Amino acid sequence: MLDFNQNYFELFGLSTDFRIDLDELAKRYRDLQKVTHPDKFANASEQSKRIAMQSATQVNEAFQTLKDPLKRGQYMLQLSGRNADGENLTSSDTEFLMQQMALRESLEEAREADDPLEELDRLLEKITHLINEQIARIAVMLDSGMEEDLDVAMECVYKMQFLKKLYSEAEALESELEDFS
Repeated sequence: MLDFNQNYFELFGLSTDFRIDLDELAKRYRDLQKVTHPDKFANASEQSKRIAMQSATQVNEAFQTLKDPLKRGQYMLQLSGRNADGENLTSSDTEFLMQQMALRESLEEAREADDPLEELDRLLEKITHLINEQIARIAVMLDSGMEEDLDVAMECVYKMQFLKKLYSEAEALESELEDFS
């Protein structure tokens, strides 16, 4: 069974780096699933079944965390002793705060546009670009190994959380508009 004291990177046999090979992660996930799947323990003792279930749950949770750049960044910050779950994160970056307001306004205006779906496509493309910028910045900051860069990474995580939430809202609006087309 698994060592429950391992962090997610150790569990998958990966170095603790933000930049990971997602294909390798998926391969190792499938390998771990084969070993930990509860069906393999159908005839085992209740304790073995419970441990198998806990192991499978940990593997699934670890995989979901490591494959998502935002969750991976939050997890790496947590490993460094920082709480990046989003509850208390704020930004003092006035340029980003202004950008947030403009993006929210664009989302509201898209609903009333002549071609709202085209307007949403442009907005989603812009948000995707901004998310990718944050991912790149988080990678540099977390992989630097320097303590002061962790604060910058925290700020990037906050920004990325906002952008992902806005992206989800834009997708929901797109779905709503498509339903009425």
